[in-house]
Amino acid sequence: MVKNYTDAQLLNKVKSLKSFKSLPTGYWILGVQSENDAFNVFDDKFYLFNNDKFILVTSGTTNAGVNGLMKYDSYNKDGVAVIKTNEWYYDVWKYGLHRGKMRALRQVRPFLISRDGDKDKLVEEGISHPVLCGINFHANTYNLANKEIKEIIGGWSLGCQVVNNTPKYVQIIDLVQPQKVVSYCLLKEF
Repeated sequence: MVKNYTDAQLLNKVKSLKSFKSLPTGYWILGVQSENDAFNVFDDKFYLFNNDKFILVTSGTTNAGVNGLMKYDSYNKDGVAVIKTNEWYYDVWKYGLHRGKMRALRQVRPFLISRDGDKDKLVEEGISHPVLCGINFHANTYNLANKEIKEIIGGWSLGCQVVNNTPKYVQIIDLVQPQKVVSYCLLKEF
């Protein structure tokens, strides 16, 4: 699991990135990817901010699970999508439905992604390109009344950013839904 940070540490880090322009004026999401990157386990964190004000933190994954890393052939022969870390993605999501079933944030602008196709159970970044390929922000269940916090990713991420704490996920979606677009910053644990 990702170590704990103060609000100031997180804000200083996101402001230090080359892709930083300014803090979004409304809600935005910060993902922090675990340095350990346990295979098929929800071991990352998502922070919700409103401009520079911390709102909440929850667990989740910024990496693909077993289906993405080991069984990607059926949807992309080059491998699973891996989002480039230590980058800002401004106005990348808007409110909608994931697979037509779940309230979510849907990708509307490109992410810098590479493809990991070596099936070695490790998520590895390569040379990244801007791609619009359905990398959404969603929960790990279609039942948004579910309170169980699952540990195993399974098929819930093929590159999507996925929360495994449904009550906190619902809080995030309720808060960001009225916004036209939502920005995202993805950090590697530091």
